[in-house]
Amino acid sequence: MIAFVRGNFAVKTPARVVVDVNGVGYELQVSLNTYSAISNKESGQLFTYLHITENAQTLFGFAEWAEKEMFLHLISVSGVGAATARMMLSGMRPDEIARAIVQGNTRQLEGIKGIGKKSAERLIVELRDKLGKLSLDPATPQLTGFQSVDADAVNALVALGIGKAVAEQAVKKTLAATTQDLSLEDIIKQALKNL
Repeated sequence: MIAFVRGNFAVKTPARVVVDVNGVGYELQVSLNTYSAISNKESGQLFTYLHITENAQTLFGFAEWAEKEMFLHLISVSGVGAATARMMLSGMRPDEIARAIVQGNTRQLEGIKGIGKKSAERLIVELRDKLGKLSLDPATPQLTGFQSVDADAVNALVALGIGKAVAEQAVKKTLAATTQDLSLEDIIKQALKNL
């Protein structure tokens, strides 16, 4: 799997970008959000997702990790394909999509080309719980990156065999007990003591 490509932007259009990586050109399908983020840049890095179908292999590019994560959430919903997900990300930022889904705002979702009432309702039903666990405060890193140190700490504790609910409580207790910024390792160590 290609996680990202970094190089010169040889071709940039609102729908696709060709990234020259040491003489090899990777064509990536992009959203308008990604195009806006890189339109004034000559080079950079794009996170990628390789979408394989019976007829094609398409590489999608994302300026931010949050956009890629939202894309993956969207295509996990029955009836929402890669083209529709890209269209949604062209019409709304990832945090706006998350907010509309969590708040059950079908009208806002229906405003995107290719999303009807049934698709909007399906998105809300299938993603509300997943996206509801993310903070909707734009100032939090979790929303901009769909990953935060505390989420990583919970995942690490779960990987150690601790139940998710117990891990979340331990991390919350650790973070509530301190006013200083802790590293991921420190959070995990303190959370283990709080079990």
